Amino acid sequence: MNGVLIIDKPEGFTSFDVVAVMRRLCSQKKIGHTGTLDPNATGVLVLLLGNATKAQDIVPNHDKEYVAGFRLGLTTDTLDIWGEVREESGLLAPRTELEKALDSFRGEIEQVPPMYSAVSVNGQRLYDLARKGVEVERKARKVVIYELELLSFDEEKGEGSLGISCSKGTYVRTLIDDIGRVLGTGAVMTSLRRTKACGYSLSEAQSLDELKALGEKGEIETRLRTTESLFVSYPELSVSDAQAKRFGNGGALDISRTALRQKNPAEDTLFRVKDRGGNFLGLGIKKGENLKIFKLF
Repeated sequence: MNGVLIIDKPEGFTSFDVVAVMRRLCSQKKIGHTGTLDPNATGVLVLLLGNATKAQDIVPNHDKEYVAGFRLGLTTDTLDIWGEVREESGLLAPRTELEKALDSFRGEIEQVPPMYSAVSVNGQRLYDLARKGVEVERKARKVVIYELELLSFDEEKGEGSLGISCSKGTYVRTLIDDIGRVLGTGAVMTSLRRTKACGYSLSEAQSLDELKALGEKGEIETRLRTTESLFVSYPELSVSDAQAKRFGNGGALDISRTALRQKNPAEDTLFRVKDRGGNFLGLGIKKGENLKIFKLF
């Protein structure tokens, strides 16, 4: 199988667990994913099968959307409700103060990765160090919070939920912890559901149970998205039969002999190259007067 599967990851499964299940169901070893979800998190997990795994490092859209639960008045070592309690202040904040605090986290911000994360420092994963009780200095990284909305909030309990649209590398646990610091109450994440990733939404996702049922009927392939669907943000270029053969064999195309001759695309522009039958051949990149191979599929 070649293409993309959108999974609604269940709670209690690691991303690797899901890959292992799908390897068995599809009888296929070549499966990867575009971004992990913690075991306690649920939602959109994008799997790449067959030749789609070649796209793993070049997927253009890594933005994600989440619905995250939170609780004020508490901090833990993992920044979520499943960690060891560090402080239980019991302090809460009114909705008006919470809304005001959220304002400072919209747009480009800096985050320090949590110790319980897969980030590497000097060749060691932070979560490995954290499990040994070792805490090391981490450099702040820039991320972008496109949207941050208070979806619900119970002032008496200090509990609520946030709608978050963010860039690659954003840690929602850290965002909630930082909001708690600004409020002076402390805060932890209590749930996390990814509703969108790499341009795919939760409405397009299949549960593992649904895929197991399809697997029994040999119909998993009916849920595959094309590899090309990962690159819909790039313009399409249809080429002749001779050009398709040349491109497929790794040869560059003379732009003056393609439909791009009057469009004068910018240098390094990427295109989805397709033959006259609409079959996706791969990505081409504009270099000077030529369209060169960027990646073949």
